[in-house]
Amino acid sequence: MAALIAGLWLVIGVHALRLVAPGLRGQVIARHGAGVWRALHSLASLAGFALLVWGYGQTRADPLWLWLPPPWSRHATATLMLPAFVLLAASLLPGSRIAARLRQPLAAAVALWGAAHLLANGTLADLLLFGSFLIWALIDFVLLRRREADDGGTRPAAGVARDRQVLLAGGAGWAAFAFWLHGPLIGVRPF
Repeated sequence: MAALIAGLWLVIGVHALRLVAPGLRGQVIARHGAGVWRALHSLASLAGFALLVWGYGQTRADPLWLWLPPPWSRHATATLMLPAFVLLAASLLPGSRIAARLRQPLAAAVALWGAAHLLANGTLADLLLFGSFLIWALIDFVLLRRREADDGGTRPAAGVARDRQVLLAGGAGWAAFAFWLHGPLIGVRPF
């Protein structure tokens, strides 16, 4: 459990730096260059992710159940992941009306991922993993939207063609992960 918690702190902490210390990134880049910042950020993220995966894997051997998810929750989670993948695609393919409307589609995708997975998973480790990402993503979503509104930032939308690309990419990513990748990578088959 300690490795899972340490990994969560490291991953979320590194990604929350822009919220709690907005000038730090600029200071490091000014002093050492963008490459050093990217290297440090990437190494810390990868180390945290490795700890998180290893720690979560350890807890699966002897889980502490907090609640038993109902049988329908597995399919509900898989279904809720479709819009999460669309939101992820909107964050990666700029110019969609989805991204323009939400302004923070990646944070929305992570929040939906966390909430959906809490439906179907009831161990303490699940609550820590998915609940932590859910809370962080909601805070990130609100604060980044507020900062963007204060800066007067807007996101231009390319129109219907880009929306179709986002929907297609999100749907394809969801199908690939749900039907082929989730089982081998995570150990649980959604369908």
